[in-house]
Amino acid sequence: MKKTLALLSLAAVLAAPLSAQAHRAWLAPTSTVLSGSDAWVGFDAGMSNGVFIPDHAAMRLNGLVITAPDGSTAQAENLMQAKYRSSFDLHLTQAGTYRIANVGSGFQVNYKQGGEQKRWRGAEAEFLAAIPADATEVQATRTDSRTETFVTLGEPTDLTPTGKGLELAPVTHPNDLAAGEAATFKLLKDGQPAADVEVTIARGGTRYRDNPEEITVKTGADGAFTVTWPQAGLYWLGASVRTAGVNGQPGSNASWNGALEVLP
Repeated sequence: MKKTLALLSLAAVLAAPLSAQAHRAWLAPTSTVLSGSDAWVGFDAGMSNGVFIPDHAAMRLNGLVITAPDGSTAQAENLMQAKYRSSFDLHLTQAGTYRIANVGSGFQVNYKQGGEQKRWRGAEAEFLAAIPADATEVQATRTDSRTETFVTLGEPTDLTPTGKGLELAPVTHPNDLAAGEAATFKLLKDGQPAADVEVTIARGGTRYRDNPEEITVKTGADGAFTVTWPQAGLYWLGASVRTAGVNGQPGSNASWNGALEVLP
């Protein structure tokens, strides 16, 4: 097994970035900025060719984690999975900013056995036991995904990174965005700046216009990127980081997708 692990291939980790794939993951809120002592927000989640258009597949919400302003875990209500979208409601009972994320992780291995191409997916802890001893051309990749959005009741509050996978670390608060103004964010990979990463930004409503109006930016050495919002709307942001395995260790594939609302 050690010998086959040493054959970890770049092919599993140098594929096209997520932003270039056909289907994009999104988690879209009905509102992002609310007032009062409590409020309700609805969410749709799916995978689609455009953004925020439920036309391909519903997103499974097995990894849904909602972090309340005080750091506690809030619960989704009225969860439902339909053909093209999943949906749920969230009752906001605390003032401040909620982080709503669907998080996934796993391990994928491509290998050959007896000349036949095979694939295995599962938990990393099960990897060594699951791959046959006579496997060759082993290509292993650790995967992490985060699809998220942010909602604020009353005044915005700070957001603390989890330090896991690819995630957004706000410089500009994600619920304080306005058309014509510049906003700055940082991408972190396992708590460290994700440098030279391409971020694709697309405004919703592509069904009603010919031009997709996508914006592409790159993060700097500190993981930061800046975007000036051309107009109000709900925007999808997507990025991925792929790392080749070295010294017999698996590669990694971390993706992040966000939905941010820009107000007039």
